[in-house]
Amino acid sequence: MPAVLGLNFHHDTSAALVVDGRLYAAEEERWSGVKHHRRTRKGVLTAPVRSLNWCMEAAGIGPEDVDAVWAASMRPTPAAGWWLAEERDELAALLPAPLGENLRLLSHHTSHVLSGYLLSGGDHAAGLVIDAGGSALGSDFGPGRERVTGYDLRPDRIDRLHQGMPLVVPSPVGPRRVHSSLGHFYRNLAQRVIPPGDEPEGSMMALAAFGDPLRYGQQIRELIQLGDEGEIRVAHPMGSADSGTPLLFGGRAWAADNVTDHPEAERADLAAAVQEVFADSVVHVARHVQRLTGASTLVFSGGCALNSRLNGHLAADSGFDTLFVAPAPHDAGTALGAALYGWHYQLGQARLPVPTDAAWGPEPGHISDTLVPPGYRAIRCLGRALAPTVAALLADRHIVGWVRGPLEFGPRALGHRSILAHPGHTGTRDRLNTIKRRATYRPFAPAVLAEHTADWFETEGDPFMNRVARVRPSRAPRIAAVTHHDGTVRVQTVSADHQGLRELLEQFHHRTGLPLLLNTSFNRKGAPILRTAEQAVRATAELGLDALAVGDTMLLADHVPDPHGLLLSNARER
Repeated sequence: MPAVLGLNFHHDTSAALVVDGRLYAAEEERWSGVKHHRRTRKGVLTAPVRSLNWCMEAAGIGPEDVDAVWAASMRPTPAAGWWLAEERDELAALLPAPLGENLRLLSHHTSHVLSGYLLSGGDHAAGLVIDAGGSALGSDFGPGRERVTGYDLRPDRIDRLHQGMPLVVPSPVGPRRVHSSLGHFYRNLAQRVIPPGDEPEGSMMALAAFGDPLRYGQQIRELIQLGDEGEIRVAHPMGSADSGTPLLFGGRAWAADNVTDHPEAERADLAAAVQEVFADSVVHVARHVQRLTGASTLVFSGGCALNSRLNGHLAADSGFDTLFVAPAPHDAGTALGAALYGWHYQLGQARLPVPTDAAWGPEPGHISDTLVPPGYRAIRCLGRALAPTVAALLADRHIVGWVRGPLEFGPRALGHRSILAHPGHTGTRDRLNTIKRRATYRPFAPAVLAEHTADWFETEGDPFMNRVARVRPSRAPRIAAVTHHDGTVRVQTVSADHQGLRELLEQFHHRTGLPLLLNTSFNRKGAPILRTAEQAVRATAELGLDALAVGDTMLLADHVPDPHGLLLSNARER
């Protein structure tokens, strides 16, 4: 029974375990409660202690049963090869024996790209990874870190054939190398557009739909130079984490500390320009990688692959026939890529099937009688009546917490730890925005029965909610709660084997004629997606949701009537 463990010790700390062809994966934030599991003043460690322990317990194995251990390297500034041994020793010390002795390191970007490629099902593919920064490049490429990396990927080899190189800039002590980072560029500009307290990148992506990209387009384009052979140069310091140096646009100084001085309409115009130039830059690199590889499929990963608007552009304009975005393109996914590397390339095992869901984590547990909060009543043993009951509640415009089966791996709620609502009523959307304390311009995503995607959208969706599609104009009025200002949506396609949402979507479709639901993450503002039934109960009461479904038990708020007698009927049957 072969077993390979993959780990990420950086932010979005995570663990992934492949045992006998089955995948277990979880993020440390779901236990710590600290989003991205970053280091804080309270000293939160970045070791995946609880996620690792869960993976081992769920698989029923011990450390001595693991054949290989791989982790993504993140050492930033080496001079030669010595840093790998030093980093390996530091990370190995955080693991129990014999896991530490077996630990090996894989490049951060290679871990990223394999988290997509080895689950894509294809043989030959091009790979592209773009983020704020990855592993040290070392002597082959000179000092600096991975920022933009292109790959030629095949079942028997991994070829790195494009590497974004540093920019030489003057400084008071002489020339120095600065790596252009599109990830830093997008976040840098987002911090000048989005007020503190809101997630910068996701919020700017949403706000861009309301803006005119022409207003600041020329000035933003002057910050990025696109050269031959996929080269990109970001004007310093805009490609760094320095968001304090002002940008002078339209007679205004834009910096992270004066965001609210600018009217929202102007911030939307700047966001639209940044989004357009950012997308054009990534397409520029992707086309170069396509020419180098001749591949028809592009596998895209890294933090920038979370930009679903960008992914829509890539699918249309990059020159590839197929775009496969890694199920978890953020840093947590590097643990998945590291595990899959050991499984396939080291142990020679067959690749795992192409997933249609990312339900690789722990089960939620059950709602005990002691957990039922004031203002709610528990209805148990609903069995097959649960899905039609929840569909009736949703059709009546109630907002329902939905906790079903194994926890999703990754930043998107895919129907296992979700808040669900009717996709057609803007009043429900506005109430949900208030509940989740979100900016009003941020859209919600729909989950749609896969076979109905083309009926409602002009372009493809994605099973992991990683791509924006365009709504068919004739359909948009019926799904106003999920249609963004520019007529787009970030679509999650739900296949026939999806264990979280499929039956509920079918029941809702039967009741309303709509094969889709509004689906957003079940969490409080600034907190990770929740993990357990107990957390779900607390969050339901604090957020004021109308109902919560966990397993075959429902909590129903006292102000919500029995939906069409379904609960009463079920109680009589019992």
